[in-house]
Amino acid sequence: MRIDKSKIEKLEKRYRTAFINSLAGFRQAVLVGTRSVDEKNNLAIFNSLIHLGANRALYGLLSRPDSVQRNTLQNILETKEYTLNLVPASSYKKAHQTSARYDKGISEFEKVGFTPLYFPGFSAPFVDEAVVKIAMKFEESIPITLNGTILIIGSIMQVDIMDGITGDDGFINLSASEGLISQGLDAYFTSNTIGRLPYAKP
Repeated sequence: MRIDKSKIEKLEKRYRTAFINSLAGFRQAVLVGTRSVDEKNNLAIFNSLIHLGANRALYGLLSRPDSVQRNTLQNILETKEYTLNLVPASSYKKAHQTSARYDKGISEFEKVGFTPLYFPGFSAPFVDEAVVKIAMKFEESIPITLNGTILIIGSIMQVDIMDGITGDDGFINLSASEGLISQGLDAYFTSNTIGRLPYAKP
C-alpha cells in the first residue's frame, strides 16, 4: 500500500488517527501520577515519553491540546510535580483504563485498582505496582503551534527501580522486568532483547 499526504488527509478521522498513531511504532507505556492542589490523585497513561538529556537528566512528555479538561496537564502546571511509572505488562488492562475520561476529582487509582504510593518530600503519587518509579519536577512547557500539543519538560528528582534489572554499566534491562509497551492507542506488548552492541565508530 502506498498513500500520499492528500489521501492521508482525506481518510476517515478515526481510521486516520489509528493509522498515524500506530505508524510511529512501539513506545514505552508510562503511567503519569499527579496530585491536584486540593489533594485529589490523578493517573493517566501516556506513550510519548522522550529522553531529552542525561546531564541534566531530562524527559519530555507530550500532552494533547488543552482544548478540553486535561487533569494531568493542569496538575503538573499547578504543583510542578509528577511521577512516571513503568508497570508490568500483566497490568495492561488496568493501565489502559486510565485513559478513560473520568470527571475531575475522581481518582483513577481507585477506579482501576492501582495502589498509590508516597515518598517523603514528594506530594505526587507513585504506582506501587510499578517496576520503575520516577519522581519528576516540572521545568518548562513548550507549545507546539502546528497542532496545539504541549511538550512538558521535567527533570528527574528520584528513581526507584525493582531489584535485578540494572546492569553494572548502568543499563536498565526493561525486557527482564516485562515492562508494558504500547503501539497506537490500544495495543500492548512485552519486549525481548535481541542483543546489545558496542559504541559504533567508523
